[in-house]
Amino acid sequence: METDPNPILDLSFDFALAIIEYTELLESHRKYVISRQLLKAGTSIGANINEAQSPESNYDFIHKLKIADKEAKETEYWLKLCKRSTTYPFDDNLLIQLVSIQKLLSSIISSAKKKNRGLKGFIFNLFC
Repeated sequence: METDPNPILDLSFDFALAIIEYTELLESHRKYVISRQLLKAGTSIGANINEAQSPESNYDFIHKLKIADKEAKETEYWLKLCKRSTTYPFDDNLLIQLVSIQKLLSSIISSAKKKNRGLKGFIFNLFC
């Protein structure tokens, strides 16, 4: 049984794989501390997006995606440190992928919030 394509899941999964490869490269250059931080934050983005696929409520969905967004911001920080450091290998494609994920996350969160506002108004009018 095939599932419908989900761009944010696909992008974040592919990004996590790229982060794994990059952090292995960092470790081969003995850049252990940032490598571990980047591995945790970079793979957490997709894990939280994946978890958001089975929300208890729309609020839970938004919350999980906001956590993913925060992890993306942390990942961006570590990647920018690596990029600016003269002793770290770096691939600009990682930041390009991350920006795509961040834009899509922002759009999804915004849409989900609008949906929530509509539900609040409906519930308020129903009971008042």
